[in-house]
Amino acid sequence: MDAAASGRHAAGAVARTYLFVPGTRPERFAKALAAGAHAVIIDLEDAVAPADKETARAAVAAALPLPQPVLVRINAAGTPWFDDDLRLCRRAGIGGVVLPKAEDPAVVERIRAAVGPDAAIYPLIETAQGLWNALAIARAAGVTRLLFGSIDFQVDLGVADDELTHYRSQLVLISRLAELPAPVDGVTTAIDDAAALSRDVARARALGFGGKLCIHPRQVGPVNAAFRPGADEIAWAQRVVAADAAAGGAAVAVDGRMVDRPVLLKARRILASAGP
Repeated sequence: MDAAASGRHAAGAVARTYLFVPGTRPERFAKALAAGAHAVIIDLEDAVAPADKETARAAVAAALPLPQPVLVRINAAGTPWFDDDLRLCRRAGIGGVVLPKAEDPAVVERIRAAVGPDAAIYPLIETAQGLWNALAIARAAGVTRLLFGSIDFQVDLGVADDELTHYRSQLVLISRLAELPAPVDGVTTAIDDAAALSRDVARARALGFGGKLCIHPRQVGPVNAAFRPGADEIAWAQRVVAADAAAGGAAVAVDGRMVDRPVLLKARRILASAGP
C-alpha cells in the first residue's frame, strides 16, 4: 500500500495536508502535486457540476497515472455517478477513495467490493447521520482515516462553524476508539485570510485533529507548519526517547520529571509527526 493509501506521506509521518483539485481542471493536477501537500484529492463531487461529471471522470482517466498516487473524491452513494466513479477508482495511480456523505458502513463494503480489498477509504463525515454512525464506519474494513466535512455538517445541523466543537471532539474520540490516525478537519473557505486559517488550524490541533483539508495551494504551507511540532517539543521528545533507551527499562527522569509510559508514548508521537 502506498503512502496516500496508508494515511501517511512519503516521509512516514501521518499526513497533515489534503489538497483538493477539481476533476474538471486537469491542467491543475501537476500544480497541486507540486504544492507540498501530503495528499492530493481529485474532486469529482462538489467541485463538478452535474452536467460535467462524465467530462471530469474522463479527464481524470486520461491523466492517470500521475507522478504520485492521488485520492479521488467520488460522488455519494445513491447518485447516478457513484458506480462509474468506482470503476474509475480501480485504475492504477489512485491511492484511495474519499467517500462523501458517509453515513452507512455498508457503503464502505460496496466500495471494497467494487475497487478491491486493498482499497483505502476515507469517509467524509458531513451529516448528523454520518456522525451518529461514525464509529461503525470507522471500524469498517478498508477505512484509513476519517475526514470532517464541516461545511456540509453546518448546513445539515443549521449551526455556525464555531458551534461544532462538540462534534469535532466526537470525531477525535471515535478515531481513537477505532485505532485510526487522528481525523482531518474541514476546509477554511477564506482563501486569502491568513488569520482565519491560523485560527482554524490552532483550534483543530488543540482538539486533537491531525490534519486539515485545503482548497488552495497557498494554504498548504501554513497548515503543514502549524501541525508540525515546534523545535522545543521535538528536542524534549528526543531527550525522553534517548533517556528511556539508555535506562534500559529502569526508572528515569528528564528535565526533573519522571518518564513513565504515557510520557514516552507522547514523545514518540511527537517525533512521528515531525516530518516535512
